[in-house]
Amino acid sequence: MGEEQARSNVGAPKESVGGFRARVANLMPPGWELIRTRDFGLLFWGQFTSQIGDSLSKVALLWFVYQLTGSALKMAMIGLLQTVPPLVLGPIVGVYLDRLPKKGTMIGVDLIRTVLVALIPALYAIDVLTLEGLYCLVFLNAIVSMIFGPALASSVPSIVNRNQLTSANAWLQGTANAGVLIGPIISGIGIATIGAHNVLYVDAATFLVSALCLMPIRVRESDRSSRTAVTGSSFLNELSAGFRFVFKRDQAIFPLMLTATLYSLGVSAFVFMLPVFAERSLSVGPLELGWLWSGLGMGMLVTSAWLASKGQHDLLSRFRMVAGAMSIGGVSVCLLSTLQTPLLAIALIVVIGASTAVFMPIVWGVLQEVTPEPLLGRVFTTFSTGGMASSMAGMAGFGWAADAMGPSVSLIGIGLVLFGTAFFAARCSRASATVC
Repeated sequence: MGEEQARSNVGAPKESVGGFRARVANLMPPGWELIRTRDFGLLFWGQFTSQIGDSLSKVALLWFVYQLTGSALKMAMIGLLQTVPPLVLGPIVGVYLDRLPKKGTMIGVDLIRTVLVALIPALYAIDVLTLEGLYCLVFLNAIVSMIFGPALASSVPSIVNRNQLTSANAWLQGTANAGVLIGPIISGIGIATIGAHNVLYVDAATFLVSALCLMPIRVRESDRSSRTAVTGSSFLNELSAGFRFVFKRDQAIFPLMLTATLYSLGVSAFVFMLPVFAERSLSVGPLELGWLWSGLGMGMLVTSAWLASKGQHDLLSRFRMVAGAMSIGGVSVCLLSTLQTPLLAIALIVVIGASTAVFMPIVWGVLQEVTPEPLLGRVFTTFSTGGMASSMAGMAGFGWAADAMGPSVSLIGIGLVLFGTAFFAARCSRASATVC
């Protein structure tokens, strides 16, 4: 019997390499196949590199400015200069973004960022960099960088299929999570070995890598005639058309805007409050705070990978998933306010990171799904501007509450905001039938 089986195996045709790969691909979760496609794979790896570069820059630039000036106030100006452009110019940029091809815009932004970031250490090396010149370069880089996020979000529906939007957004969110986890470590090693100004060269190189990855990508741009029709109308008409689409109350977009605003208010405030909670409630130092940050990032990364691996459900199921995740996040933040044990706090923070990371891939996917292609730039810049404004309000408001009433009260307030986010997500689920 064994010899007969052996003879039959010898005579049987061997499985081809292509057949083996296809069989392995069929065993993979649906979302994981997306990363193996040519166009989205290039986009993913370009963004992975760029996000690490962003994290490198945030640490190295602040350290460089502090070393250069010795002033915490002058260092804080960097954060202000990076925040103002999205708040002031967001909706205006959205109009022009809808007039231009998204792929070319992203490549141009990455190339300009390469030059602007590289100029900082280059001018410093020849001893002509002034503080005013540094601020100018940072401000120009912030203006250019604010274009990339909405352009990227607007281009995703032209790169992947409609039923892959949630997975695609989760993959891209995962690059940001990975950047937050990996970037500061690499930046710290780089600052210690080659100096903060030279780390900025590495950051500039990551933007160049991102541009090179974007160049071969095939993007299904809108036809020239429809773009010409858009540019033929006045600027104010185009701007008001974007606002009408977002704020018209008989659609589900306005409730979605409120949901995103509450989300940004609560999550940004929580991130801002984490060091205060660690020092005042847990009585821990910077080492333990680092573990808390890592726990938050790890939870977000796990959720991003989980969402990326799943297929896309119907709108009702997606909104229910957001509502459930925000409810879990709200409960966890409220429970965190009662803890004084660092180990338990880390476990809860992992849960908070995992639950809050559900929001952006799903909501961005819904926006990409329901927004007409000629309005994508204006819609995403409007959402980004609202999110930035609510983030600043959350950090200021809950920071005041922590000083006036204690960090535990502030955390309970943040938890209630997350419950409010869950409530509006549930409202969006009821309106989802009218969206598509």
